[in-house]
Amino acid sequence: MSPRPRSARWLATRFEVSVRTVERDISALQQSGVPIYAETGRTGGYCLDKAHTMPPVNLTPAEAVAMALALKHLDGTPFRAEGRSALRKLVAAMRQEDAVMARDLATCVHLLGDGPIPPMPHVLGIRRVLRIRYADRAGTVTRREIEPMGYVGKPEHWYLVAWCRLRGEIRAFRTDRIVSFTVTAEVPPPRPLRPEDLDIPSGDAVPLTLAG
Repeated sequence: MSPRPRSARWLATRFEVSVRTVERDISALQQSGVPIYAETGRTGGYCLDKAHTMPPVNLTPAEAVAMALALKHLDGTPFRAEGRSALRKLVAAMRQEDAVMARDLATCVHLLGDGPIPPMPHVLGIRRVLRIRYADRAGTVTRREIEPMGYVGKPEHWYLVAWCRLRGEIRAFRTDRIVSFTVTAEVPPPRPLRPEDLDIPSGDAVPLTLAG
């Protein structure tokens, strides 16, 4: 068994998610056959049979720093929080001696200034209608209900592409102009995102893939 059980609250804090998300993911892993057990008591929590744990991530310290630099570019995108969470998970999965060397190497790298921080996080995964307050070029703020469809990223700006119920058509909202947003309980109908539907110059838009 793992040397120390971890509670759902500890795991939620460690990976910056909700307790409900931790419990849902653990339940899914258990249903798929992963031997995760719950120990009761004051020091209880979830633990995993060591025979089924994965080996450490075989990254060199230099590769880990390269990943940190790559993920740093997410600071100006809606995926900033997810990028930082991924980096923490990556370092936690490394061999301890490599992680120490990676941290030491990272202190030798210095960046001038921080990237822009978007006013809203990644919202596509929640699949809910949003109520937003949006400022146009003149600074006029309108209230809208939108159905998020996707993102378009450009070097200078990121756009949340959504069906705008106020305008009755697809609109691209600059994320730095979204003054505030509220997630509703309403699930929007599925809508495909096509580059030709965008009202911004998309140029040769290329879909993101997870392949190298």
